[in-house]
Amino acid sequence: MTKMYVDAWDPAYGASFSGDGAGGDGPTSTSTAQVETDHEVPAGEWAPIDPSGASCPDVVLLVDGVRRNDAGLWTEEEDGASYAGLAASYAAGVVRCDLRNGRAELAGARVARGLFTASPSASDVVAGSVRYEVRRVSGTGEMAALAGAVQAPLTALEIDVSAAVRDDHTDLLVVDGPLRNRRHLTRTIGYVKTQQKQYLPATLQPVVTGLRAGQRTPVFKLGTIFGGWSWYLRLPGTSGAPWAGIVRIECSPDLTVDQAVELAECSAATLPRFASSAYKDPRAPQNLVPIAGLERRLRAMLGDARVLHRALNLATARGRA
Repeated sequence: MTKMYVDAWDPAYGASFSGDGAGGDGPTSTSTAQVETDHEVPAGEWAPIDPSGASCPDVVLLVDGVRRNDAGLWTEEEDGASYAGLAASYAAGVVRCDLRNGRAELAGARVARGLFTASPSASDVVAGSVRYEVRRVSGTGEMAALAGAVQAPLTALEIDVSAAVRDDHTDLLVVDGPLRNRRHLTRTIGYVKTQQKQYLPATLQPVVTGLRAGQRTPVFKLGTIFGGWSWYLRLPGTSGAPWAGIVRIECSPDLTVDQAVELAECSAATLPRFASSAYKDPRAPQNLVPIAGLERRLRAMLGDARVLHRALNLATARGRA
């Protein structure tokens, strides 16, 4: 009999899975990356893994960043050539969760702004009390490329903020999103809350959809450009739909399989404690409670978009004059 479920994830945010194929009950865009599944458990013995009772770290740090496009700009060169530009604000911060004492606090946050353009003569723009520092991009500077260029400095800002607040490396650092070029950070996992690709072969996908709350899959290794160990985990508070509440977690490929399994056990013991509830968060349960609070705080730190837009108009008008 056909079964139907309502996902707690608000469709206004897209979908908790975003495959580009049709049919099925999960992400249907299949990755072409090589996947090694026989490290923790042989593929023929794959099954959901219950929480092992591994102790949680006393401190968990969760890092995230937000970005906003403040205005599109144009630079006209002396030779008549024109280049598009993007004035963007972005911020990164870290929430420190003291599990032993039941406290969470903002451990550090920074705001930066940039003017992204391929113009060879563009200079920093001072809009009111803020400065948009020129960050040149290669090519002709199409708007899509300009928007994509914001990610690299935002990631660098997240790394700087994370390094500044870590007293030692006994804590667990959770990065909201794939690790990418943050693989060198110790005791760090990437938390991927929307599933866009199917990495596992079809024979192993039922292990993912068969997970109960708090269970994880065995660790497997991805052969993507960034590589890394990975595993799936189901968070509590879902409708029971096959892919509801499923997150993918990854860690550095430089770790041994035993170290990766240790982080997998740690994530299963820790992350379900932070799962959000549908009546509080439209992206429940994947949008972890500390991350949701951090995002709100960081967006407030970006300032009023309307005020900044007016300031940019005034600054560029003065420049033309």
